[in-house]
Amino acid sequence: MPTKTLQIPTKDGQADAFAAFPDGGGRHPGVLLYPDAFGVRPVLREMARELAGHGYYVLVPNVFYRHGPAPVIDLPEYIGEENRSAIFAQLMPMVEGFTTERVLDDADAYLTFLTAQPEVTAGPVGAIGYCLGAALAMRAATAHPDRVAALAGFHPGFLVTDAPDSPHRLASQLTARVHLGLAEGDLTPEALDELNKALDAAGVEYTTEVYPGSIHGFTMSDTSAFSASAFQRHWDRLLPLLDRALGDH
Repeated sequence: MPTKTLQIPTKDGQADAFAAFPDGGGRHPGVLLYPDAFGVRPVLREMARELAGHGYYVLVPNVFYRHGPAPVIDLPEYIGEENRSAIFAQLMPMVEGFTTERVLDDADAYLTFLTAQPEVTAGPVGAIGYCLGAALAMRAATAHPDRVAALAGFHPGFLVTDAPDSPHRLASQLTARVHLGLAEGDLTPEALDELNKALDAAGVEYTTEVYPGSIHGFTMSDTSAFSASAFQRHWDRLLPLLDRALGDH
């Protein structure tokens, strides 16, 4: 499986990134994969390689590049309850630094870079994200409806907030097919209802699903939140979504 380490030019510097794509040359549909708040690390690279094996060029940017190359903090091999709080204490100032302007500037840079790669087919791409990355992917998809044909988010954070520009309030700008796979407790029933109503009003093809028995972070095998069954369900939902949205391109 070919992989590359790349530098994406942005308004604020160079964002380091990881890319994986199929063997054998040729061009493939592009997927922008936003990592969770723990950032680019071996488990994300493995997920990108897995997705590339299904026929996609997968670009995983270091969304914290303003603070240095990935990993921007020292991460243990396994993130459990005993060290999670200390890690989040280091990461939260970086997360809180994501202004909408920065997120949109970065999304434009990432998508422009992705679609310019010689291994990527012309046409729209997918945007997927995990945890914090789900909100970043949704902002990319709502800001670039002409470029993003598939949107997926898993154990999402920050999708439904009180902010005037909360991602769910921008759903009317979506044209992508959408799947959101939630852990139990990711959203209150009221917030999930609000999200579904926004997607209904947008008229997009979408599914939202609470994965049974899951907790926030269920896709990440280097954390105590990992669930093998929910992780498999995530692939079972993601791969058909990408095939429907990007398979003709």
